[in-house]
Amino acid sequence: MPATVEKPRTSGPGEGLGDSWKVIVLNDNHNTFEGVAGALASVIPGVSYEQGLEFANKIHSTGQAIVWTGMREPAEHYWARLSDAGLTMAPLEA
Repeated sequence: MPATVEKPRTSGPGEGLGDSWKVIVLNDNHNTFEGVAGALASVIPGVSYEQGLEFANKIHSTGQAIVWTGMREPAEHYWARLSDAGLTMAPLEA
């Protein structure tokens, strides 16, 4: 019976491009609910303005919300666009 050979890891957890990355928006004192909702609706695919308002309420009441999860490259893109729109962003998390 052949032996199973395990290959060593070449990267740590959360370092791969295909892992589930989280885009997190933080609460701040300078963005309005409407501004947050509009930014989310214009940047995150499938998020309507109404859903953006729901995220804004969660951000306001809990201090943050995960607004998108998925592969690293699009996560970086959405993070940068939301940051450019003036939202306060947490570092990307895997």
